[in-house]
Amino acid sequence: MKLISWNVNGIRAVVGRTFLQQFADMDADIFCLQRNKSSGCSGS
Repeated sequence: MKLISWNVNGIRAVVGRTFLQQFADMDADIFCLQRNKSSGCSGS
């Protein structure tokens, strides 16, 4: 079983490039996309 986790910075940006071909080439059983977003830190 092949599991791939990919942290992307804006899914629209990667889909427009080589993402779809890379996705097919990896031939993963499970493919997780994650996007982390921070609204900033106000401090204490």
